[in-house]
Amino acid sequence: MRLLIALALVMGVAAAVPAQAQVETREGIALQNQILELKRDIQNLRNDSGRPAPAPSSNSSLGGRPAGAPANDISAALLDRVLRLEDQMRALNGRIDELSNAQQRQGADLSKQIADLQFRLDNAPAAGGRPPAAPVATPTQAPANLGTLPANEPPPAPVKKTPDQVMQEGNAALARRDYPAAQAAAQQVLAGAKGTPNAYNAQFLLAQSLAGQKDYNSAALAFNDAYTRNKKGSRAQDSLVGLAASLVSINQKPAACGALDTLRGQFPQTRPDIATREAQLRASAGCR
Repeated sequence: MRLLIALALVMGVAAAVPAQAQVETREGIALQNQILELKRDIQNLRNDSGRPAPAPSSNSSLGGRPAGAPANDISAALLDRVLRLEDQMRALNGRIDELSNAQQRQGADLSKQIADLQFRLDNAPAAGGRPPAAPVATPTQAPANLGTLPANEPPPAPVKKTPDQVMQEGNAALARRDYPAAQAAAQQVLAGAKGTPNAYNAQFLLAQSLAGQKDYNSAALAFNDAYTRNKKGSRAQDSLVGLAASLVSINQKPAACGALDTLRGQFPQTRPDIATREAQLRASAGCR
């Protein structure tokens, strides 16, 4: 009877262990291994119990010990192990719930801080925002000697560039630190390539060009847009690092720590360059 109880408890433990704990945590993997080992022990015990008991020998060291005593001892040991596994499973479930709740709170806090930043940027006074564009002077008199085109030849049509060509020019401008030209290229692609891979790359290019011009408020919003467009994309890690760096530059350190926590939760295995930059930003922001 105790053996049957131990077997039922083991099956209950195996069914109740969450899949996330088995795959994503060391404690879950260790617990899964213990359960598998316990199943093997129980199977061996069941196989042994089906065999006929050996005849007692006169020189046996068991003496007058009953034949069922070893099985009872093993079932008692297995029952004790099951109880310990249940305690470990409950503790592991509690830790998983705490980590899940903490990650949800960090995501909500980061979203609120980004929304507050967007509101402040949209409602900033004209004196503290970007300088107004200079008016374009219109000539009052047509210049002389412009020459004339032949009557039978229409003016050549401008060559329309593909989004790929515009992106290549924008990245080249970014490499030579011509940030206004890189920004113009990114905005041109974004205006006509919504929902395409070019739009995703253009959004990241726009964020980089704004950060290069030290417009960190706009850069933070652009990096956040680049991340939210594709949270698993090739630019996701770089976008979160750029977001955190921009927030540090405008002294929004708690929000920067939230972005770095999102990076760590979303990408446990970051690239080496991202890991180095993350450590630097955590030190600058004073993250815990």
